[in-house]
Amino acid sequence: MSKFCRQRVKTSPVLAPFELLWALIGLVLTIVATWMEAFTLNAPWTWGQSGMALLSLGVSFQVGAVLLTGCVGGKNAAALSQVAYLVLGLALFRVFEFPVFTQGGGLSYVREPGFGYLIGFVPAGWVCGYLAFQNPPKLETLALSCLSGLGIIHGLGIIYLTLASLLGWLQTVSASYWELLLGYSILPMPGHLVIVCAVAVLSLVLRQLLFY
Repeated sequence: MSKFCRQRVKTSPVLAPFELLWALIGLVLTIVATWMEAFTLNAPWTWGQSGMALLSLGVSFQVGAVLLTGCVGGKNAAALSQVAYLVLGLALFRVFEFPVFTQGGGLSYVREPGFGYLIGFVPAGWVCGYLAFQNPPKLETLALSCLSGLGIIHGLGIIYLTLASLLGWLQTVSASYWELLLGYSILPMPGHLVIVCAVAVLSLVLRQLLFY
C-alpha cells in the first residue's frame, strides 16, 4: 500500500474502502475464530522421542482475530468489526438463530460472566490498530500493540465480571467469583500470550506483503 493510503488508514475521518473491507474481514474472522481452538507444536527437543504433535492452548483464536484486524486493518476497521460482532450476537441472534457467541447470543447474554471480555473487543481493537500504525511495522511494535489490546480485553472483562458478581446480575452460575476469574482470565492468559506472538509475526508478514 502507498504512503498516501497508509495515512488515510491513520487519519481519515471517514471510513475508507480499505477500512470497510478489513472491517468485514475482521467480522468474519472473529465469528469463525470463535469456534476454532488454538494449537501449538510441542517443543522441538521432544521431537526425537514423541515426534511432532499438536498441543491445545486451551483457548480459541477469537482474541487473535480482533488483534490481527487491528494490526493489519487499522483502528477504525478493528473497532467497527467488533461493534458489528456484538450487534450480530445481541440483536440479530433471534433472527438468524446463529450462535455468534460461544454460549449462543441474544440480549440476555449481557448477564453472562464473559460478556465484559466481548465488550473489551471494541476498545482493544481500536487501541491495537492505533498503536500498530504509529510507526512503520516492526515485530516489537506490533507485539506491544497486541499486548495492549489483550490487556484491555482482560481488564474490562475483569471489571465487568466483578461488578456483575457484586450486583448479582449474572445468570445463574454454580461457580464462585474466583472460579470464574480463574476460568476467564488466569488460565487462558498463557494461551493468549502465545496467540499475541503469532499475531505479531503474521501481521508483520501481511503488512510487508501488502506494502504498508
